[in-house]
Amino acid sequence: MLVDGYNIIHAWDELRELMEDVSLESARVKLIDTLSNYKGVQKATIIVVFDAYLVKGNPGSVSKYHNIYVVYTKEAETADHYIERVVTSMPKHYRVRVATTDGMEQIIISGQGAVRMSAKELHNQVHQAETELRRQYIENRPPKNNMLADNLDEEALNWLENLRRQK
Repeated sequence: MLVDGYNIIHAWDELRELMEDVSLESARVKLIDTLSNYKGVQKATIIVVFDAYLVKGNPGSVSKYHNIYVVYTKEAETADHYIERVVTSMPKHYRVRVATTDGMEQIIISGQGAVRMSAKELHNQVHQAETELRRQYIENRPPKNNMLADNLDEEALNWLENLRRQK
């Protein structure tokens, strides 16, 4: 999955507000952390791409952040161009998804065989995954008392009870 980072930041209310109220860097970090958590549920490789085309002399960079990849494009290269280049270079048997709200980008990547995903669809999937993880945690968390007896099977409990009665 390729994610147009700034496009998503501007499309998701909570990220746009964070960018406006705090900083662009805070919104970037929040998006990267969110996608990293989402990667824990998704088995696909996730690459988030940020424009750095206006940074003079920027050679571009690719780094691993926890379990996802973060790309800053080189000078004079937009995130759209980077994404198009990656989609075009991928073997056709890979199922590539691209998350962006850019209409022209969606048309181009669809023509190259990638599956488009709107920012809203990505947002919904991320939040569904978070909800499911929370539900699983609540169902599987240990009891509040965290007593030994609460974590033993029936056989072990019977053995302990018999041991207690022998005294």
